[in-house]
Amino acid sequence: MSRATNSPATRQRRNRALKRAKGFRQGRGNLYKQASITGIRGDAFGFRDRRTKKRVFRSLWITRLTAAVKQHGLRYSVFIHGVQKAGITLNRKELSEIAIHDPATFEAICGQAKAAVA
Repeated sequence: MSRATNSPATRQRRNRALKRAKGFRQGRGNLYKQASITGIRGDAFGFRDRRTKKRVFRSLWITRLTAAVKQHGLRYSVFIHGVQKAGITLNRKELSEIAIHDPATFEAICGQAKAAVA
């Protein structure tokens, strides 16, 4: 009786790992062990960074708002407090987009925030 090696399944498993590692440099894209380890590591970074991305974007919006609000003689914290007191329900992302694309509207929002705080 001949020896059974389950070769097709092994080859499929290896090819799957190598296909995921396509485009990686040197051994990481050619060697099964390095490719599988790199794939696992990449998944870990991807999982971590999907959460980090949210923090990074919030930080970006806050930085943009700080710069935009400074032009109207306010501080970021005072502006956010005023926006909340004025009952404006826009989030930081929307406010930063308005500050970039529609300065007139943002100026009006800053006026409302100033009035609410004062």
